[in-house]
Amino acid sequence: MPFSRYDYRSTYVTPRETRSLRAGAYERQPTGYRAFVPKPLPPVPPVEIAGELQRLLSQADLALGRLDGSIQTLPNPDLFVLMYVRKEAVLSSQIEGTQSSLQDLLSAEARIFNPRAPHDIDEVINYVAAMNHGLARLAELPVSIRLFREIHEELLAGGRGSRLQPGELRTSQNWIGPGGCTLNEAIFVPPPPDRVADSLGDLEKFLHADSDLPILIRIGLAHAQFETIHPFLDGNGRIGRLLITFLLVNSGVLHKPVLYLSHYLKEHRSRYYELLQAVRDEGAWEAWLAFFLRGVSEVSAQAAETARKILSLRELHRAQIVLNLGRAAGSGQRVLEYLFERPIVSVNEVSELLGVTYNSANQLVERLVVIGVLGEITGQARNRRFRYSAYIDLFDADRRWEVI
Repeated sequence: MPFSRYDYRSTYVTPRETRSLRAGAYERQPTGYRAFVPKPLPPVPPVEIAGELQRLLSQADLALGRLDGSIQTLPNPDLFVLMYVRKEAVLSSQIEGTQSSLQDLLSAEARIFNPRAPHDIDEVINYVAAMNHGLARLAELPVSIRLFREIHEELLAGGRGSRLQPGELRTSQNWIGPGGCTLNEAIFVPPPPDRVADSLGDLEKFLHADSDLPILIRIGLAHAQFETIHPFLDGNGRIGRLLITFLLVNSGVLHKPVLYLSHYLKEHRSRYYELLQAVRDEGAWEAWLAFFLRGVSEVSAQAAETARKILSLRELHRAQIVLNLGRAAGSGQRVLEYLFERPIVSVNEVSELLGVTYNSANQLVERLVVIGVLGEITGQARNRRFRYSAYIDLFDADRRWEVI
């Protein structure tokens, strides 16, 4: 994250600090450092939704509508959602410094041992679990402090942050800055721990209050506010990005969690952090919201295109199976549908899926290899794994796949 031009060690109240009062204010703490205490949402004066921001809002609304429609055209959309979730998990975790790729995640799920796999893969697996847990809980629990704590506990279970109070609001001061910096050298100091619960409570009230603000504006405001509060000792960025997904689904804007916005935020990481800081320092809500809406439009279009390619790929391979597998075509179609959810399989999995012998499953898998649906990836004589690369590549086109 780039350094702010504001010197938090200064005792002089700068014009920049005065302008920040729209979003909140820096308050000196008893030990001498300054922490930022956000004002409750919505901003005062109100967000100016006009001109360029209005145009971007309209584009984002349209792009999300097209994405939702594209997903609804897929047969059994739930089969395909998990890959969107996996992609978001990988990208959101990479923003926080993990090295694991989509290939690493799929391999770990398939229980393929790879000595070269990054050690942080558990964090990505936890992200998938946290998103799935949160989405399931939305059926009975509103987006709330309780939900934040539950998904935070899932997110940090067993990972590098497992000792940093999973599921608990922080009781000590945290700060943002380069590795090794002190509290007084930090780029940004969130509110002190005794203000966290109240700030989150204000955010929760905003999320559930009647409002004339468009839903995407509300979501953009909420994400920035959550990142400013930084209520946990670790995992705040990932929880804040999960919040975007939960709010989109909970509001009915999207029926499925298929927007991998972290792709955009990762590509523009420096700008992302700069604009969040500008909200605090300058009250620049409109600049942040314009950036957010551009991301929603861009990634929605990409995700919708992926949905169209999924449909085309499915029809192509269904036709190839019918043309080439004869009486085994029915079993081949069942395996194909399974691959959209679990794109790396073993012969034993196919045997269990179809309720047939190992030899029969092996023959079917070999025929799927011949027609190009599957490819063997382990290079082993036993315990082989087969990958549905054409499907995975729709989500990871830039990745070079290797034999594991």
